[in-house]
Amino acid sequence: MSTLRLEVVTPERKVYEQDVDMVVVKGVGGELGILPRHIPLVTPLKIAPVKAKKAGSEEFIAVHGGFMEVRKDKVVILAETAELGSDIDVARAQQAKERAEQRLASKQEEIDHKRAELALQRALTRIQSSGH
Repeated sequence: MSTLRLEVVTPERKVYEQDVDMVVVKGVGGELGILPRHIPLVTPLKIAPVKAKKAGSEEFIAVHGGFMEVRKDKVVILAETAELGSDIDVARAQQAKERAEQRLASKQEEIDHKRAELALQRALTRIQSSGH
């Protein structure tokens, strides 16, 4: 089976670069599965885990927004922030999730609900990407 190169890049560094069998992402229009020789495509991404399938295993990368460009033999994800699932501090992500949930449950009017919702999405993505 042929493979494609997956690169996940943030403004600070290249987070991931491997040959993979398939990439699964959540675009703004829904979930997308990308195989080698896919038609060219550019799409914005949601805050969600990216799944890289290779050699019968799966790796997860927490991606916090950005864009994906698909070429026939390469997928490049330009993310605001990203981290490998294996690098995630699950306890810290769980604490961030709980803080965001408390903010959203608060009846105080000065709470920025959109910001709290985004924080909750980022925390959930980190937890999901870590395998927990």
